[in-house]
Amino acid sequence: MAEHDALQSLREKIDELDHRIVELLNARARIVVDIGKVKHQSGSPIYAPDREKIVLERIRKANQDVGGPLPNACLEAIYRELMSGSFALERPLRIAYLGPQGSFSHLASAKKFGSSVEHVPVVAIESVFDEVARGHADLGLVPIENSTVGGIVESMDAFLEHPNVTIVAEVLIAIHSHLLARCAPEEIKVIYSKGEALDQCRQWLNATFRDVQRLPVASSSKAAEMAAKEPGAAAIGSSLAAEVYDLKMLFANIEDNPNNVTRFFVIGKTGNNQAAKRTGDDKTSIIFTTSHKAGALVDVLDVFRRYGINLTNIDTRPSQKRNFEYYFFTDLLGHVEDDPVKEALVEAKQHCLQLAVLGSFPRATETL
Repeated sequence: MAEHDALQSLREKIDELDHRIVELLNARARIVVDIGKVKHQSGSPIYAPDREKIVLERIRKANQDVGGPLPNACLEAIYRELMSGSFALERPLRIAYLGPQGSFSHLASAKKFGSSVEHVPVVAIESVFDEVARGHADLGLVPIENSTVGGIVESMDAFLEHPNVTIVAEVLIAIHSHLLARCAPEEIKVIYSKGEALDQCRQWLNATFRDVQRLPVASSSKAAEMAAKEPGAAAIGSSLAAEVYDLKMLFANIEDNPNNVTRFFVIGKTGNNQAAKRTGDDKTSIIFTTSHKAGALVDVLDVFRRYGINLTNIDTRPSQKRNFEYYFFTDLLGHVEDDPVKEALVEAKQHCLQLAVLGSFPRATETL
């Protein structure tokens, strides 16, 4: 009886706190509505990545101040969903991503923007850029780099063809692969997935399903769809694919590299007032091609060295216009409005045939 009374008392306290939390959340939501009206009058964008970074930093600081015990990741997930609902109150956002439903890009979009926005699947990375450039989507989400396989060439090439698209944010997503099926493990006769996913799980598959046929398909989402329809079939895919296609997660986290992370860019239409403001912890992405002279690339890189600017990533792609001419995709620490970055870009441009800023955005520090 004493235990029952103690539990009842604690549950009543939780009920009271839940009521207060709902009151406070709705009080916050009413302010969000007022913010939406102000943004509409001024033409400000609904999604402000710099404000998002500030809010999440304050939540982490508040959690530290009160001593937890909830982990930061839990509170961040709550507030991302809360911000998603706030977007819907101001104006529902359309987010284009590489589909179909249940893909890792879909998972990244859901983790970044929550469930209260409209996630729009398209058939190719190029199509994400097209939808944003045409104004059919407010924002797009595209993979740009994977910690295992490197740069995503389709995204880099798309930037070359879409000068009216800008980067407004980045997001880091932990890529965990799961074995999904409707049948029992011993009934599995074939395993489907994208070729890269099969490769990234090779060691586990060799140890656990050595004699089971593996067939590559167009995407992990397509594999999940096939596993949902075909008796004795399984798929390697995301946790979201399991939900979308009503599959059981037979084995979780079967990837050979448990630290596999994909970096995504959030892109918007240039000129739509979506550029991220300075936060003090920013990155800038640029694209350039050098003059045809010995040491031209060294000259460009030396400019950034002299200004003390750290280059965090450099990828190359052929220009597709002239043989043996290459574009360099480069990330650097700092915002385009920072004086050292601004001055370095002006000087670096003197050594380039072309140099364009793809966007400045808050640096992603947490993996979702």
